[in-house]
Amino acid sequence: MHLPGSVKIVEVGARDGLQNEPKTIPSEVKLELIHRLADAGLPTVEATAFVSPKWVPQMADHDTVLRGIRRKTGVNYPVLTPNIKGYENAVAAGAEEVAIFGAASESFSKKNINCSIDESLERFAPITEKAAADGVRVRGYVSCVLGCPYEGDIAPATVAHVAETLYSMGCYEISLGDTIGVGTPLKAQRMVDAVAERVPMDKLAAHFHDTYGQALANLLAVMQLGVATVDSSVAGLGGCPYAKGASGNVATEDVVYMLNGMGIKTGVDLDALAATGRWICGQLGKTPASRVAQALAAKAAG
Repeated sequence: MHLPGSVKIVEVGARDGLQNEPKTIPSEVKLELIHRLADAGLPTVEATAFVSPKWVPQMADHDTVLRGIRRKTGVNYPVLTPNIKGYENAVAAGAEEVAIFGAASESFSKKNINCSIDESLERFAPITEKAAADGVRVRGYVSCVLGCPYEGDIAPATVAHVAETLYSMGCYEISLGDTIGVGTPLKAQRMVDAVAERVPMDKLAAHFHDTYGQALANLLAVMQLGVATVDSSVAGLGGCPYAKGASGNVATEDVVYMLNGMGIKTGVDLDALAATGRWICGQLGKTPASRVAQALAAKAAG
């Protein structure tokens, strides 16, 4: 069994985890979350999204948040930029890394952004070209890699096409997202095998949701193939908008606990991370979705 000696965790809680929260979260709370996550040892903390407040009201303070970050040496703070206007605003606010999103489902692409997969990818060309000139790194996301809420199973070849296109446009890393969390281990491996024929394995990341409780199993399955970057969200923040009441992102605490138990280095302090998860959930009035966080809290309570 081949497993990486270390795994890079990309923490998405401050953006993906918070973006669908119904009540407005103060900018200072978002900044405190970002700072606590960086202090817990996470090397990448996705900070915000430069999107229209009309579509994502929770991210309306993106400029304030990005400018307010107390940057820690060695930590990256990428932001989502779906179009050139968002990119230019992000760079003006100090962004050194941005992320763009493509989908592996034609139905998902048409229903969400009213264009085909290839048309959506063409829209990103101005961003990647400008970023190359500006010296800004670009990460690519592919959604619906293991299933779509509208058309069910997705062919691995389609995922590979989208991933290869983003990589050839200049994305330094491609994050493969099981957006609705329907994947299982062998499906995940087949998908990654197909993508790795077009994009180097060390340029791939896994972004698996836990809707059906399969995320950790799926992560282990693709790590056995050589994937060594994992996206996760503190306390499991972020629901699945296509499955009412379902959990969304895999919890960072659960990922770190699993990796620690296998002797795989992450550089993350699990206790500090769990404390951060409890803190932000207290701010949001909810309980951490992380099973590890729940177990640690119960243990501490005696």
